[in-house]
Amino acid sequence: MSKINIAVVSGGDSSEYIVSIKSGANVLKAINRDIFSPWLVLIKGEEWIVMDGEEQIANIDKSDFSFMVGREKFKFDFAYIIIHGTPGEDGILQGYFGMLKIPYSACDVQSSALTFNKYFCNNYLRSFGIPMANSVRLMAGEKYSAAQLVESLGLPLFVKPSAGGSSFGITKVKNGNDLVEAVNKALDESPEVIIEQFIDGKEFTCGVVKIGARKLVFPVTEVIPKNEFFDYESKYIPGMADEITPARISEELTLKVQTLSSQIYELCNCKGIVRIDYILQGETFNFLEVNTVPGMTETSFIPQQIKAMGLSLTDLLTDIIEDGLISRNG
Repeated sequence: MSKINIAVVSGGDSSEYIVSIKSGANVLKAINRDIFSPWLVLIKGEEWIVMDGEEQIANIDKSDFSFMVGREKFKFDFAYIIIHGTPGEDGILQGYFGMLKIPYSACDVQSSALTFNKYFCNNYLRSFGIPMANSVRLMAGEKYSAAQLVESLGLPLFVKPSAGGSSFGITKVKNGNDLVEAVNKALDESPEVIIEQFIDGKEFTCGVVKIGARKLVFPVTEVIPKNEFFDYESKYIPGMADEITPARISEELTLKVQTLSSQIYELCNCKGIVRIDYILQGETFNFLEVNTVPGMTETSFIPQQIKAMGLSLTDLLTDIIEDGLISRNG
């Protein structure tokens, strides 16, 4: 009996390409090969290829997401999306797989599009009373007054791309004269920008996954960056941040942020493994963002949290894939 073909889809068209490649390699390694036949599918622009290590073995036929090796045609039964940024985190690939009726690991089109746009997601969740910083959105080409923004939000403040991740294009602005440069930097990553009030506090992050009727809320991670905030360098250069799992907070605060994470997961109609980031000020966890395709490198938060739960990444991936296959067949 032939094994179930799994596409581990990585790469993408954002600044997070290299991170996605590393995440994809770790997911590929963790998939149970006794049950599944995993293949690495690398997407960049219009080039969709199947890789075996460093070797390209086939091009993907986008009409049905299949490939040929010699005269043999391989069709995928499931797609594990591990592209951070577009087109894997914003709903584009989800729409493609949905049309082909191929089950996949991540949030659906609507949920992905909502959570990928930080401004839309903020305002949606704010309507349910989720605490977060005040913010203003700027579109590319829109006229604005730096002085008025500083007066409204105060200093320091953060300037972020509205659609993006891995802390690309983010600037902490301490001087109003630096605001224009920070906005331009963020616009290089996204056509819209969020200018956000600064909240002084510690950063925490919590993973959640729902598999069938079972929901797992992961242990909380405390993030202590060596830089001023959790930027790209802090995330991906060893030694640039201390990441403590489980976080050094009380049971009450742990339960509070886990409950909040579970609530946000449901409000955003999430699917698969999702990670939600916060700033803790006093007793309040202020929402930062939902990561619907979180980093899965060996040192990323989610693998750390899975390990802290005493679970294996291989078993969890097996459950996610099998649940997706059952949903399709059901």
